Amino acid sequence: MTTPPGKPVSTAEQRRGPGESRAGDDAPAEQSAGSADAQPRPPRLRLLSYNIQVGIRTSTFRDYLTGSWQHVLPSRSRQFTLARIARQIRDYDIVAVQEADSGSLRTGFINQTEYLARSAGFGWWADRTNRRLGRVAQHSIGALSRVEPDAFEPLALPGLVPGRGALQLRYGAGNDAVVLVVVHLALARAARRDQLDFIAERIADAPHAVVMGDFNAPHSAPEMQAFFRRTGLVEPIERLNTWPSWRPARNFDHILVSPDLDVGELLVLDDSHSDHLPVSIDLALPPNAGEIIVPS
Repeated sequence: MTTPPGKPVSTAEQRRGPGESRAGDDAPAEQSAGSADAQPRPPRLRLLSYNIQVGIRTSTFRDYLTGSWQHVLPSRSRQFTLARIARQIRDYDIVAVQEADSGSLRTGFINQTEYLARSAGFGWWADRTNRRLGRVAQHSIGALSRVEPDAFEPLALPGLVPGRGALQLRYGAGNDAVVLVVVHLALARAARRDQLDFIAERIADAPHAVVMGDFNAPHSAPEMQAFFRRTGLVEPIERLNTWPSWRPARNFDHILVSPDLDVGELLVLDDSHSDHLPVSIDLALPPNAGEIIVPS
């Protein structure tokens, strides 16, 4: 993996509101009174995966038709939606973003991943433009992190139709390293199978792995089951429906983890500003990786 491409957000640029908490601020003391020999509690990390549909709020199937023009033309409401999303994500440590735009006519030439990072106070961000439609649209995925990862690499996913990608981040080194992959997989099953095989190869040697994003497939899909068998990753709760956001009936969005990572909570957020519901997870980290990922 390559080193990060240099997209830190300076302290002066971060917009942390008064009284806003960082991950770990409210963590209990490492030792309780009278237990001097107790082991320190492992640090915990809050992750979120969010398909933001380029800032288009959708609450009925009819909105797909009436709001379709927003996929090619700028909309005043889009920026209000992005501002709401920024407020929604600011208490997380790492956020995976799908269906963003890296700056085109429809977004007023605003890179949406960068906007969310700066508005929500993240110290580092990166994106990959998966499909370029000239000045009209720049389809992308993104990652936001409180601290800069030790390594980062944008990945092109295989498929007959180009335009799908992933982001691979590594925190820590050696046996405590955590490799995190942000994905947005294809609509066709055969392409998803090839893409999952590709990702399985990328994380084969990772001591601890997290794969998160919009898989466009339910937990029970054959290609997902094959991926679980090959990688050993698990989904702590198997059927949390995320689409459509107003009446969720399909579980397309997932956070998959190595079984040795202690998961405290996995849930779907009830409030969405997209056609997908965001998924969050709280997990304990390997001892040394925690010092790197969670800001003190």
